[in-house]
Amino acid sequence: VCSSDLGADSERHKRHGIWWADYATVVVIHYDGKRGAKVFGEIVTERDYDQSRDKPRMRLMNEAIKAAQMYLDLAESIGDRKCEVHIDINPDFKHGSSCVINEAVGYIKGMTGVTPKVKPSAWAASIAADKFPSL
Repeated sequence: VCSSDLGADSERHKRHGIWWADYATVVVIHYDGKRGAKVFGEIVTERDYDQSRDKPRMRLMNEAIKAAQMYLDLAESIGDRKCEVHIDINPDFKHGSSCVINEAVGYIKGMTGVTPKVKPSAWAASIAADKFPSL
């Protein structure tokens, strides 16, 4: 039985004095637990309007939006197979990404009906999407 996990992550960078974010969205297709998986994805670059680097609310919500959209785009192909949505957000208030945890989880659950996995369980976002350019 085939299953899949979807993940999204982003990285911020400055180019010519303007902040940009590279958004990586991936789908990881698991064969059967014995033969590994395939990773497919894309990277898009968009302007980052976050004013606070320590609380990247807009960029993290964009990750959630992109993860939800990927799920919706693939929903027909996923059918009744197991599929998790992973977002690279840490619920621990010591981390800046926690500033958007409730909104991001609520958005994905509202749009897809799936409760997303967050750190530390969100490996498709924090590992696969984070490393996607080098896979």
